[in-house]
Amino acid sequence: MNLGLQDKVAMVVAASKGIGLATAQELAREGCRVSICARNRDALDAALATLPGGMGCLADVARIEDLERWFSETKQQLGAADILVTNTGGPPVGLVGALDDAQWRQGVDSTLMNVVRMVRLAAPDMITRGWGRIVHVTSLVAKEPNPMLAISSTLRAGLMALTRLQATELAPHGVTVNGVLPGHTLTDRQRELAEVTAKAQGITVERSLELRAESVPMKRLADAHEIAAAIAFLSSTRASYVTGVNLLVDGGLTRGPG
Repeated sequence: MNLGLQDKVAMVVAASKGIGLATAQELAREGCRVSICARNRDALDAALATLPGGMGCLADVARIEDLERWFSETKQQLGAADILVTNTGGPPVGLVGALDDAQWRQGVDSTLMNVVRMVRLAAPDMITRGWGRIVHVTSLVAKEPNPMLAISSTLRAGLMALTRLQATELAPHGVTVNGVLPGHTLTDRQRELAEVTAKAQGITVERSLELRAESVPMKRLADAHEIAAAIAFLSSTRASYVTGVNLLVDGGLTRGPG
């Protein structure tokens, strides 16, 4: 299927590894000119080596000044963004009663407010052109809260509502806004969570990952490129009548209504 993305400018957040990098690579293969950001220079350079013609920017997406600089540099070098993928990182892990105000504030800035700010920066040019694609990468905990991921569960549920609100507001201008809710995917974040579980249960990290895979109807963890494929479709010209959707890509794990 031709996704119609040749020469589109795509900005992918936190794309030095995991789902972000897989998404940047997928969009580059479809002909996009890709701009990525990350906080670590070595990781950013390694990612750019896999993205011919791509550009990168050191940025902490929790900081508005970093976001503004990334958008400005991208527009100068590649042009205004046609596609924005807000692949925000995971907030602090812990039970509701164990988390302090500073951790909640950190989560809000790194998971919710940065999404609000990025859309605010990207939308005006998309509206002017009458075309744009915004995809928020969140998590299945938006639909099935996880006690150990109290901040993530709370904020990502809010992101589902934000997705619908932004989709309604931007639809008349030819801009779609959708969410992708990955399930258990083999990334550094998944290993971090497996370490927490392993320590609590007195098992190895490898066994923790095995148990997590066994909990999925497909009996395996997702590969990051499987999540990226869904993101690429929602970013495409072929998905022109899909907006306001929060799409589970979880191997059938979530038991409630989709």
